Amino acid sequence: MFGLEALDLARIQFAFTISFHILFPAITIGLASYLAVLEGLWLKTRDDTYRDLYHFWSKIFAVNFGMGVVSGLVMAYQFGTNWSRFSDFAGAVTGPLLTYEVLTAFFLEAGFLGVMLFGWNRVGRGLHFFSTVMVAIGTLISTFWILSSNSWMQTPQGYEIVDGRVIPVDWLAVVFNPSFPYRLLHMSTAAFVATAFFVGSSAAWHLLRGRDNPAIRRMLSMAMWMALLVAPIQAVIGDFHGLNTLKHQPAKIAAIEGHWENVGNEPTPLILFGWPDMKEERTKFAVEIPYLGSLILTHSLDKQVPALKEFPPEDRPNSTIVFWSFRVMVGLGLLMIFTGLCSLWLRRNDRIFQSRPFLHLVLWMGPSGLVAILAGWFTTEIGRQPWVVYGLMRTADASSGHSFAQMSITLVLFVVVYFALFGAGLSYMMRLVRKGPVAHEAEPTDGGPGQKRTPARPLSAANEGADEADHNDRSNKGN
Repeated sequence: MFGLEALDLARIQFAFTISFHILFPAITIGLASYLAVLEGLWLKTRDDTYRDLYHFWSKIFAVNFGMGVVSGLVMAYQFGTNWSRFSDFAGAVTGPLLTYEVLTAFFLEAGFLGVMLFGWNRVGRGLHFFSTVMVAIGTLISTFWILSSNSWMQTPQGYEIVDGRVIPVDWLAVVFNPSFPYRLLHMSTAAFVATAFFVGSSAAWHLLRGRDNPAIRRMLSMAMWMALLVAPIQAVIGDFHGLNTLKHQPAKIAAIEGHWENVGNEPTPLILFGWPDMKEERTKFAVEIPYLGSLILTHSLDKQVPALKEFPPEDRPNSTIVFWSFRVMVGLGLLMIFTGLCSLWLRRNDRIFQSRPFLHLVLWMGPSGLVAILAGWFTTEIGRQPWVVYGLMRTADASSGHSFAQMSITLVLFVVVYFALFGAGLSYMMRLVRKGPVAHEAEPTDGGPGQKRTPARPLSAANEGADEADHNDRSNKGN
């Protein structure tokens, strides 16, 4: 069907599940740190605006955290069901790394999450703030181990191959493999930027609907400061990451650039747009800027960038896909920087909260960080092909060998269940966002003598206010 084989469906299935999953941890990472900052500022200033924002975003964090955990479990099982040969080959490395993530990050988050979500009136302020900080640190530790495992698959080192299996011989080399520092910084920063635009777009939505209060203004202001400061830093990190990729995965860079062959000793141009054709081995309709490819990728005007024709056809990534996914990521990154600069310019005349064109821009930029993360992830993972462990194991040799019918049925089931389950979760989370922060929100009183107790589960922290949000939204539409 459509020229696809069982291996293609296995790859699509994993890409589908990881695309859903990666969105939730990204927001979890950003929101956890945002909540820690909000609570810290409230403790320092006693400005109730920070407390109101904390209560508001903690509910959204609870829903997002729950969906992230559920979607992550599915991926773990897929390593055994669809990619058992990979697990057999590299499990001695990837297995312990993922176990370290559970033992350090997941247990840390689970240990303090209950106190963070339900302990506001039950523990001291210092202990509650400590719990929030621990949850935020736990999300970053989780990122550390997950990115270490994935980066090792991109740039493996610290191993020996014994009887057809990878055996770790130097764990420091395994963990701190060549691409890991750049990918860790790149992903963590992307999570902060994505969360900033998620928060900022929520504030812009309320301001455009005439709901103007100190909490909404504080949301937008903090989000735009984060965008202004972090989006340019992300661009710099991306440049270093590109240089590292050029050194260790030159075929990926050639595919990203849509660069097929070098001409004599001429420097490499930058192809802004075009259509890389894998069969004809050329980029059609190319719009080029002379010298710029060499300048960006080698920081010189005379060095050349490796070309796709320097690699055997079977070792080339699909340039058609990664060429455009990379440009989507970069284009959105430039728009994020532009939005941050616009916010700085509007602050000068105190118009950041009144400029409707700017608020519409921020609103439409809301999902930009998440889309950029997906585009970057596609670039990284598809650009690694045809290897599942770069230079060691091909993707075709890593699958479990299920039939086309089996993979078709499970893929359809995944699509149906995921859209139903996570669609409902995202809809509920948006209902909470539509409610907005409540000034001087009443402190929870449940759990005391004679009072009903709150169930100790993350989603119960978000129960309050969703029905009210729906009622208010229907009333606004009626008006």
